[in-house]
Amino acid sequence: MIIYNITAKVDHAIHNDWMEWMQAKHIPDVLNTGFFTDAKIFKVLQQNEADGFTYAIQYHCTSMTNYFSYQQNHAPQLQKEHKNRYQDKVLAFRTILKEIEVFTPS
Repeated sequence: MIIYNITAKVDHAIHNDWMEWMQAKHIPDVLNTGFFTDAKIFKVLQQNEADGFTYAIQYHCTSMTNYFSYQQNHAPQLQKEHKNRYQDKVLAFRTILKEIEVFTPS
């Protein structure tokens, strides 16, 4: 499993609009590319929220091939839409994670 993780710091002034847009438009648009199996959005806790809220959005895909295809064919346009809408009100960085093993209680 490959996880495409975006951590985003969201300005208070646009927070509600951003959350609604992410849930109703952006995340569905990413999933509709067909390269990801599902997505999750998390609020980062125990962070200084004086300058905004921090979220992690995780998209799961089955292979690096799918991830690279998404990056090549869809990511530039989707990221541009986000940037045009929120400008410097959202600061984001991206990481790629590879699941090594899942542990469960015995």
